Amino acid sequence: MSNSVTALNPSVARKLSATQLASGVAKISFGVLALAVLSQVRIPLPFTPVPVSLGTFAAIAVGVLLGRRYGSASALTFALLGSLGAPIFAGFTAGFTLTFGYVLGYIPAALLGGYAARAARNGSLLAALTWVLAASAVIYLPGLTWLWLASGKSLLATLSLGLVPFIVGDVLKAALVVAYLATVARRSH
Repeated sequence: MSNSVTALNPSVARKLSATQLASGVAKISFGVLALAVLSQVRIPLPFTPVPVSLGTFAAIAVGVLLGRRYGSASALTFALLGSLGAPIFAGFTAGFTLTFGYVLGYIPAALLGGYAARAARNGSLLAALTWVLAASAVIYLPGLTWLWLASGKSLLATLSLGLVPFIVGDVLKAALVVAYLATVARRSH
């Protein structure tokens, strides 16, 4: 809608703003719900406090599906709700657990997922793959840092507990996201 129309009729601007607000809240709510539900799909590993979880997949997927802004806002809201005590993290946990840093990594991962979707829409699946792999990797920066500081383990032990067991799974999750993006890109052309 043009600015001249909204300047002449402020009620149109208010309705548009209310509609945009409702749409944004709905998108963020969907993203938080997707993160909460998919985070419960997990496989605890006996040798590490970090489970295999679809939460990382969900973080990238909400960025792909909702775009950079709403995807990262969903991940931020998810992190805030969980840190305030809502039991929405993997295993229905909440608060500042040993794995909270990974949840913080969901925020930039969703943002990068949005960039992956844009690259796919522009016809560059290689760029989309690069963005998705970067989104997977960025989760580890706060995740490993938090785990290292909170656990008191050595850096090498932290990498053994919080990175090495998950590399193959993250590559598979990235492949699923890129396969989805390739399918969507083919259908739109």
